[in-house]
Amino acid sequence: MSERTVPGTPDELSAALEGTGYLADEGLATAAHLALAMHRPLFLEGEAGVGKTALAQALAQITDRPLYRLQCYEGLEASQALYDWDFGRQLLHLRAAEAAHAADDPARLEASLYDRRFLLARPLLQALEDAPSVLLVDEVDRADDEFEAFLLEILSDFTISIPELGTVRAEVPPLVVLTSNRTREVHDALKRRCLYHWLAHPDFDREVAILRRRLPQVTEQLARQVARATATLRTLDLLKPPGVAEAMDWATALHTLGARDLDPDLAARTLGAVLKYREDTERVRSLAPEALLGG
Repeated sequence: MSERTVPGTPDELSAALEGTGYLADEGLATAAHLALAMHRPLFLEGEAGVGKTALAQALAQITDRPLYRLQCYEGLEASQALYDWDFGRQLLHLRAAEAAHAADDPARLEASLYDRRFLLARPLLQALEDAPSVLLVDEVDRADDEFEAFLLEILSDFTISIPELGTVRAEVPPLVVLTSNRTREVHDALKRRCLYHWLAHPDFDREVAILRRRLPQVTEQLARQVARATATLRTLDLLKPPGVAEAMDWATALHTLGARDLDPDLAARTLGAVLKYREDTERVRSLAPEALLGG
């Protein structure tokens, strides 16, 4: 699908997303449609594994835009998100110029060191230069307050100033998708710049549909049992409740073992596909099998 045929309504966008295997509910499809139509960043918040990152990937696919992903973490700095200079290539260029006796004009030599070919573009700069694009700022809640303020400045006018080269401005603002697992609260100033949507875990029927759509090799009975068991796990106050991604991993693991339905023995042996903490695994194994399987 080309940029000229971007879906014109939330329902059309929902249908296009479904074509990629992403099943969005009405609220999420509306929020994504408005982000595209209004050229506003979309801030997605929710538990890990509910499909925030996957939505950005699906939007890039249906709009035929390149996807640039900035993975946030504590200590992330602007240079790691914007650009850096390739000092190794600059040094080689300098040595080559000296060998060719081209170092007689220091000012000209210095200017040649800061040519565009020596610039290493990071995700933010790539997204602005390769317009139109999709920019995914993943897990922004893991970054520091200072990076949030810097990101807010970039999102205000989609402009980056490079002292040695000049100003880079996106011809078409990228579709920006920011995600947060809510490990901490993101500042209101950044949220106000965005359209906001909370992604909850899907209900039973939608999760079954997601499993069947993404994993057609899994039987419907197994998909329903995995969805029911995963929903039960989310009620147990675990350290890390499983998301849709873990449900898909669990169903895939069971299918790989030849299962057509979920029995207590297989459920116990494959918990590592759906639970990621020892305490959670021990707690679930202490339950009666019927409590997990819904018998």
